[in-house]
Amino acid sequence: MSRWRPTNTSLSELHLTGIPGLQHLHRWISIPFCIMYLLTLAGNSTLLCVIKADPSLHLPMFLFLSMLAIIDLVMSTSITPKMLDIFWFHSTAISLDACLTQMYFVHAFSVMESGVLVAMAFDRYVAICHPLRYLSILTSPAVAAIGLATLLRAVVFMSPLTFQIRRLPLCTPAVVDHSYCEHMAVLKLACGDATFSNTYSLSVSTYVGSLDALLIALSYALILRAVLGLSSPQARKKAFSTCGSHLCVMALFYIPGLLSMYMERYHQDLPPHVQVLLADVYLLIPPAFNPLIYGIRTKQIRDGARKAISRRRSIAGGVGA
Repeated sequence: MSRWRPTNTSLSELHLTGIPGLQHLHRWISIPFCIMYLLTLAGNSTLLCVIKADPSLHLPMFLFLSMLAIIDLVMSTSITPKMLDIFWFHSTAISLDACLTQMYFVHAFSVMESGVLVAMAFDRYVAICHPLRYLSILTSPAVAAIGLATLLRAVVFMSPLTFQIRRLPLCTPAVVDHSYCEHMAVLKLACGDATFSNTYSLSVSTYVGSLDALLIALSYALILRAVLGLSSPQARKKAFSTCGSHLCVMALFYIPGLLSMYMERYHQDLPPHVQVLLADVYLLIPPAFNPLIYGIRTKQIRDGARKAISRRRSIAGGVGA
């Protein structure tokens, strides 16, 4: 008798296994996951507060950084609490509606993050290669238009994935071999023809990841060419250090995500936990490290944080007096 039993309508509840094959290590794995989530919450929230409090930081670069911080907070919060619930309390059940909502948020905000990273690379290109035209090119309407375009692209590309799964009949047992509702993992439960969803998911992910990574690489290549023309060795060293750290964070976002997707589809012989851990890494590490790379290492952010702390101390001193 077949293990899969088709249903007439979609299931109302699914079960997430966490990290397949490593369930006995869930409590240990939860420690770095929890630390990264706390760093994400603290770092991105602090970054948003500092940028909002200091008018001198209301520039295109920091507006893009604010967009990135909000995206990271939403993306991490959409998956990490449920992951920790699985790891700590073995609470694997999730309603189908909650699963599809989580899926939509994860994939849509991943596309949004990719778009904002492209915008930030373009911002640095304009600032370094065309400094005198910086504010005339990246005006407030232009920044708002870029943000809106990033949002619309994510909605247009990712909505069909969720709607298609909603229309497909799912099978029992409704067990998703993943730590969150990743599209390809949920799609394995489909009883109907899932060819369109598989092809569409692979095509969109490849298009977005490859095109955005290419645009980022082009921006930083032009930046490095301009930097090599600088006469000051110290300025060149600083620019190389900044560009290198930015590219490392971007590599942590793009490489594990694309590897996870292709391994899920083409390398079925690999241990499932390898695919799941790669998918987790690209959603958990960049949000935790983005505030450190883009925030703390940026002088204006450090100065803004000092001003905010000084104002709080002055207010506290005035109240105490």
